[in-house]
Amino acid sequence: MFPENLESPRTTAFPGSRRHFLQTAGMGFGWLAWQGLNGLRVTGACLGSTESPPRPLAEPTAKRVIWLFMDGGVSHVDSYDPKPELTRLSGQPAKWKPDPLSQAISAGRKWLGSPWEFAQHGTSGLWISSLFPHMQQVVDELCVVRSLVGETPLHGAQSLLMHTGRSIAAAPSVGSWISYGLGSENQQLPGYVLLNNDWIPNGGFQNFASSFLPATHQATLVRAKGIPVDNIQAADPLAVQRAKLNVLQRLDGQFARDQRAAEIEASIRNQEIAARMQSLVPHLCDVSGETPETLHLYGVDRENDFDKFYALQCLRARRLVEAGVRFVEITCPSTHNNNSPWDQHGELKHRHSENARITDQPVAALLLDLKRRGLLEDTLVVWAGEMGRTPHSGGTDGRDHHVSGYTIWMAGGGVRGGQTYGATDEMGMSAVENRVDIHDIHATILHLLGLDHERLTFRFGGRDMRLTDVHGRVIDDLLA
Repeated sequence: MFPENLESPRTTAFPGSRRHFLQTAGMGFGWLAWQGLNGLRVTGACLGSTESPPRPLAEPTAKRVIWLFMDGGVSHVDSYDPKPELTRLSGQPAKWKPDPLSQAISAGRKWLGSPWEFAQHGTSGLWISSLFPHMQQVVDELCVVRSLVGETPLHGAQSLLMHTGRSIAAAPSVGSWISYGLGSENQQLPGYVLLNNDWIPNGGFQNFASSFLPATHQATLVRAKGIPVDNIQAADPLAVQRAKLNVLQRLDGQFARDQRAAEIEASIRNQEIAARMQSLVPHLCDVSGETPETLHLYGVDRENDFDKFYALQCLRARRLVEAGVRFVEITCPSTHNNNSPWDQHGELKHRHSENARITDQPVAALLLDLKRRGLLEDTLVVWAGEMGRTPHSGGTDGRDHHVSGYTIWMAGGGVRGGQTYGATDEMGMSAVENRVDIHDIHATILHLLGLDHERLTFRFGGRDMRLTDVHGRVIDDLLA
């Protein structure tokens, strides 16, 4: 029944599982999906999630993830990692001891202190700069990691590394892996949604692709402006639409049965999900039913387009996870000449302030709103860019790419809030305490979702592929 040369997922402890059968049988899952559109009641186990991988871990503390991608690289020494010594030496030549852990400093550079004031906030006393005044109100929810390291100071490579665990293309996104491993909580919705703000990060759509995983697990794009999703409104009456779907069922089903083509099965599943989305997605994207207080909390009523559309996407993220979407990512808008939003080689004070104005209020509101609705405890929120910024500058108002020590934070979903983990040196040059890489972050995220990063695999190219490749460890100190 299962030919040896067929590439198939290996997420169960035994080869004859229902998951394996449905994903390899030519008329298995796809046939059931199409019958669901024609009135046959099919159980949730057959529509999207099938069986989950084995869970040797404790009960998961997170059910879903919201990923806030700060494209371009927020300066760690201007946000969550205060450096008094850097401020004291600001303007002086940047000289640094030979350090294999740090990026080299080219000639003519000078130390650049932060133009923002740092202070402790919340009952935890966690340090945060005046760049993020709204985040100061929710600082006790944050688990701030100050010691993340990357591989190379290039936007595209680092963005792919952050999203896929590899600095080259053609690997599945973290959202795709999570959708594949857990499925969707709502069969009318995709497991992975990208809330885009008219800007695709360096690395392109490969950041959000399913690669060798079934295509049904790639991101579904929802725009901030205009029509959220293409072709979401049915062009035909229901009877005509069903007739067309019946024709596609027969053609695709025959081809899949004859060829045993996994791509056809994925196409059938995608079309089935798309048909079901027509009734629910427009409702979720329409926030007009939210209270004026909620709209104001997020800043949807702000005048500037960049501000209000980012706020809209944050509010949609809450609505989507509330409805059962497993993984939601929000990108930042680019406000200046199609450059990466946080990539300030110059105009640091102006552009970082602008980006913070756009994102600060909606992100803080998202945490507040999730918490008051009882969703934060099992929703993991991740705030991360692909890199940080250098503590030194070739001018007087800009920072360059930096990957030898930078900051991200997580909240909710089973992490311990009000803490910092790891540290960079006194100038912010390199991580010197509890160094972690993105594979460790990915492993920890999967752990919080009840998945073992070493066992969540997919057979491709003659080997069992996984998000963390041959790397990664769960960072127990981050857990509540």
